[in-house]
Amino acid sequence: MQADLAQRIAAHPKYRELKTKRSSFGWVLTVAMMVVYYGFILLVAFDKELLATRMGQGVMTWGMPIGLFVIIFTVVITAIYVRRANSEFDQLTDDINKAVLK
Repeated sequence: MQADLAQRIAAHPKYRELKTKRSSFGWVLTVAMMVVYYGFILLVAFDKELLATRMGQGVMTWGMPIGLFVIIFTVVITAIYVRRANSEFDQLTDDINKAVLK
């Protein structure tokens, strides 16, 4: 019975749609995160002077807000994924469940 259920789910067109949308969206967010993270790492490796440059007359350097941006960017793209997963992806999953488990 379980193998038959798995085959029916895998053959359902909405499952293929869900798989495609979730995978492509995940890759887009992964590439965006890697660009931001590795961009920061490359700055640390190759342009320490920029990161050590003071902002104005205080003690704050450019490295602090850039590092904070990396952290905030991570939280934001996580929230974007969760929001889409809770709306579009969950709706597709419910549609698949209703169609396959009749």
